[in-house]
Amino acid sequence: MTRIQVYEKSYGQERMEDAYAQLAGGLDVGALTSCPVELAAAAVKLMGAQSCGKCTPCRVGLAQLEALVEQVLDGTATREVLDLIAELAEVVATSSDCAVGYEAGAFVLTALKGFYDDFVSHIENGDCTADAFAPVPCVEGCPAHVDIPGYMALVQAGRYRDAIGLVRKDNPFAVACGLICEHPCELYCRRGMVDDVLNIRGIKRFAADHSDGDYQPPAAEPTGKRVAVVGSGPAGLTCAYYLALMGHSPVVFEQRERLGGMLRYGIPSYRLPREALDAEIAWLTSQGIETRLGTAVGTDVRLAELREEFDAVYLAFGAHSDNRLGIAGEDAAGVLSAVELLRAIGDEQLPDLSGKRVVVVGGGNVAMDCARSALRLGAESVTVAYRRRKLDMTAQTAEIEAAVAEGCKLLELHAPVSIDVSGQEVAGLVLQPQAIGEIAGGRAKPHAADAAPLTLACDLVVVAIGQRIDASSFESEGVELQRGMIVSTPKAEVPGMEGVYAGGDCVSGPLTVIRAVAAGKAAAASIDSYLGFDHRVSFDIEVPTAMFKGRAYCARSNMTEPAIETINGNFALVEAGLRPEEAAQESARCLRCDHFGRGAFRGGRSLQW
Repeated sequence: MTRIQVYEKSYGQERMEDAYAQLAGGLDVGALTSCPVELAAAAVKLMGAQSCGKCTPCRVGLAQLEALVEQVLDGTATREVLDLIAELAEVVATSSDCAVGYEAGAFVLTALKGFYDDFVSHIENGDCTADAFAPVPCVEGCPAHVDIPGYMALVQAGRYRDAIGLVRKDNPFAVACGLICEHPCELYCRRGMVDDVLNIRGIKRFAADHSDGDYQPPAAEPTGKRVAVVGSGPAGLTCAYYLALMGHSPVVFEQRERLGGMLRYGIPSYRLPREALDAEIAWLTSQGIETRLGTAVGTDVRLAELREEFDAVYLAFGAHSDNRLGIAGEDAAGVLSAVELLRAIGDEQLPDLSGKRVVVVGGGNVAMDCARSALRLGAESVTVAYRRRKLDMTAQTAEIEAAVAEGCKLLELHAPVSIDVSGQEVAGLVLQPQAIGEIAGGRAKPHAADAAPLTLACDLVVVAIGQRIDASSFESEGVELQRGMIVSTPKAEVPGMEGVYAGGDCVSGPLTVIRAVAAGKAAAASIDSYLGFDHRVSFDIEVPTAMFKGRAYCARSNMTEPAIETINGNFALVEAGLRPEEAAQESARCLRCDHFGRGAFRGGRSLQW
């Protein structure tokens, strides 16, 4: 018998790996409204099943911890039991020999501290403190609560115009979001437990691409109320659109000469073609939205004047100011902010970067947009410098991969320390190599490595480390700011200013389009109530009935970005949409959670809001 043998998986090991993969698929698909007590109990059971039994805290402690949490679930516990759970979980977490024990204990402590009221509610009432916001996981995962199962059924039925109409019940930017939405809804798609999550954004885009016209939403009778909306980005136009459907008369004030906000000035046309954006905005404004372009609120017209002229005011301007690196040489010619670059592209004043060596500093989607745009503007080379690792980048994985595929280089774990200047112009970017360290805020924190700085020769440095809000003119009129952003209540009210509301980037800081849409939608409902009404936005066309059918395993159909022969000057849309047969197959994969399972238990689809 040989001392060492070549490792080969047995049949049993292969089946166990399949079981682990199946279990992992279920864990990957979460739910925003899971019961924290049930989740804690399940975690203790799962981790206890993996215990080796060597140490007492894990072998005995987890079994006792599971029993105590089960008492909370079955209603036999008292509040004193919660103290026992906390004490036992602390002991298990601090004294177990390995990760199985201390991670299980830490999990229970986190759940107990974060959701103490839910534990108490289970003891006293037999359930959590609050029910789900939406009955369907993907709908709850969408910030705007779009009726995803409904429009999946309509696409499957070939009713693409109606599908877009249903999307616009909750999100007026059906076309734009079909192209650029971050699709957080897919994180909660239960189909991921079976094989792959649905391509929700791809289906939305397919419906938009193949619609035979725009569905006309039902609108209320005119109320005679006028509302000023400051900013024409997704938050502002969303609010204005729904106010118009509710019978009010919104007037949008935009300081630039074109509508769209960061949709136009923050997203290049190779991701969101200008003709598609213009067409969608034109349709939205045709629903009863008046616009005043080239009018800056705060300078051309004061907030106090708007409050006198209109029945309500909604502040929804975006993050159009840039963050600085704060390093030597940053004022040299050849240092450009991401805001400046993308704004010029949005205004179709394309800078000529022919032959230039470009370095983009940052790791978010904006940094990827700048890098890919620089290639299209003729740059000789583009390097993205980031102080963390590639896997810590906040940019979507698809955006990073696309940038690399087009020719951008990634230089991870390098932090800028100064800009090398020759005369008055950029000659290079001085970077300090970084080493990865402790985890803070969910990401590994870098620190300066014991290595000499290096100089990366370049002609242009694009700073893409985030945008900030400029609300100083509103602060002088009494609007409360916190960390430079407007303070507002969950109902979008600005404290101390009756009839003034705020939402979107000016309240939250730079976020995604779908989150701005959600903010505008919520503000419209609050303003409608403030004006003395209770209008409801609905969809007046029937959605196909859910049919229970055999669910065969089927892989997800993805959209692709075909190789581009000539990138220089090519700002055409790069992502190819789904083909008809792919869209039909993909929409048919929907499990219709609005009708079966949790959706049926919680009341099904929401028909209005």
